Amino acid sequence: MYVSELGDLWHRGRTEPMSIHLDSASASRSSSKVIETITAHLWRESERGAYVAQEQMSESLDRCRRDIAALVGHQAHELAFRESAKASLRALLTYWNLPISATVWVAKNEFGPNLDEFERRGYAVHTIPSGDVYGHVDTDALENMLQFDQPDFIHICHIGSHSGVVQPVNKVVDLARAAGVPVVVDVAQSFGQRDCASGADVVYGTSRKWLAGPRGVGFLAVRSDSVRPVEIESSEAFVAGRLGLGVAIQELQSFGPERVSRELAAIGRFARERLHGIGSWEVLEPIDEPSAIVTLAPPPGWGPSDVLAARDKLRSIGILVTCADSWRAPLNTEQSVLRISPHLDVQRSHLDLLAGELRRMGY
Repeated sequence: MYVSELGDLWHRGRTEPMSIHLDSASASRSSSKVIETITAHLWRESERGAYVAQEQMSESLDRCRRDIAALVGHQAHELAFRESAKASLRALLTYWNLPISATVWVAKNEFGPNLDEFERRGYAVHTIPSGDVYGHVDTDALENMLQFDQPDFIHICHIGSHSGVVQPVNKVVDLARAAGVPVVVDVAQSFGQRDCASGADVVYGTSRKWLAGPRGVGFLAVRSDSVRPVEIESSEAFVAGRLGLGVAIQELQSFGPERVSRELAAIGRFARERLHGIGSWEVLEPIDEPSAIVTLAPPPGWGPSDVLAARDKLRSIGILVTCADSWRAPLNTEQSVLRISPHLDVQRSHLDLLAGELRRMGY
């Protein structure tokens, strides 16, 4: 029995998996239609030439651009395609006219590789206080900070890679706009899962996670006058992948983005309720956190190698999950966790099987 009412529709649109796929935060399973679209364009390129084939599909590519822009609250001309979320951030920081010693404020769930990009450029990074033990931004503290100091920009991971905490990006954007500070939002883990139209100056993300598009396609939407998207877009393009992304967005639209968001939140809640405390594994998000990413702290005394071994054990019996090491959120934790990220087609029996294995491995 599927946890989500959309589970059967989601499942029927895809090939039968060889494992229990609980790893959508790494990469979701693309639909058969997405795969067929990509394959058809690769044949089209072979038959007609890559540039001719691209020109013939310009209307579909333009629609993909418009659809992404609409989902993140931007205009089509403000959007550029890149290869990934990381490539998008790098392009932004390369072309953005920031001071040599720029200052950036981040939340505690900031993605480690993003911090590396800031450090590589010599930016001064300051952490916005959290309002609770889970790491949600304290918006009252942020409002107070902005009265006395303004960074060159605020960078927020809507949902991080190490936990399912959803940051209050709309409130952050409102406060920053009032202070004249631009906000950049990383939606790699929320695009296709949560509403990403926050009004932020810059939004970037990827295709392969919750939207279930192909790997190798990312995007960057920029409202700032100091950065022109035409300068950022990759000239060497995975056009077939962009067309596949367009189909994945159309599928999301057919289900209804708001409905998908509600059902993924319900899946996250169900998974947390089912797994919390099993074998002394502890759920680290609030039970009702509105995301389908669930992270489990290991039993007392376990180290990173033990969590990695647990992941490998689960994979060996056909349950696909991730060991999320501390490098994913170095400002927030030194702990490795087991990350569970089911999509719409997760079944109750899948989580029951996982719970049984966790009990056997734990205390």
